[in-house]
Amino acid sequence: MSKVQGGMKCVKYLLFVFNFIFWLSGSLVLAVGLWLRFDPTTSSLLNEDGAPDTFFIAVYILIIAGGVMMLVGFFGCCGAMRESQCLLGSFFACLLIIFGAEVAAGVFGFLNKDKIIEEVESFYSNSLRDDKNGTTITNLYHTLLQCCGTPDTVTTQCPDPTADTKDCYAAIKDFFNEKLFIIGYVGIGIAGVMIIGMVFSMVLCCAIRNNREVI
Repeated sequence: MSKVQGGMKCVKYLLFVFNFIFWLSGSLVLAVGLWLRFDPTTSSLLNEDGAPDTFFIAVYILIIAGGVMMLVGFFGCCGAMRESQCLLGSFFACLLIIFGAEVAAGVFGFLNKDKIIEEVESFYSNSLRDDKNGTTITNLYHTLLQCCGTPDTVTTQCPDPTADTKDCYAAIKDFFNEKLFIIGYVGIGIAGVMIIGMVFSMVLCCAIRNNREVI
């Protein structure tokens, strides 16, 4: 009897510690999502009229998941300390939903990486042909990404091109590859942490039920 209660207390405090770490992880995910959304360079490149918004879909998933993780982490701590099967069951269900969202964000980032880059490249090339608003947009890309022209036009469009002059297709690819890998690794990494939380919550829930049956 005392061994069962001692084991249950051990799992309870482990789950409490996990939930605190989970809450901190939610803060990190939320911070990363907000940084990707409001990063001055990213916002400037994708906030123009007609700019593709596929990239921001994965970012919004991260922001929502991070906010919910913080909320769920708080209620998970309450459920662990009160030894409430109802709260622990709800905690498990919420973890499962967030797990799906995080995996979706990670997979979305990896699978749509080429599509997002192609959309931004297409937006840039269309701006080159737009006499009305194109100059402003292309100058913005040239300044922020420190690039000039496309692989076919870099020698003719750019003043005094050198061997080190990077075309904007390559610059766009490098820039968004970095951002999308961040989304992918954060999403999949946090999803792995949540598996541990689901295991802890189910173990504690079963221990609470078995303890009450013994009593």
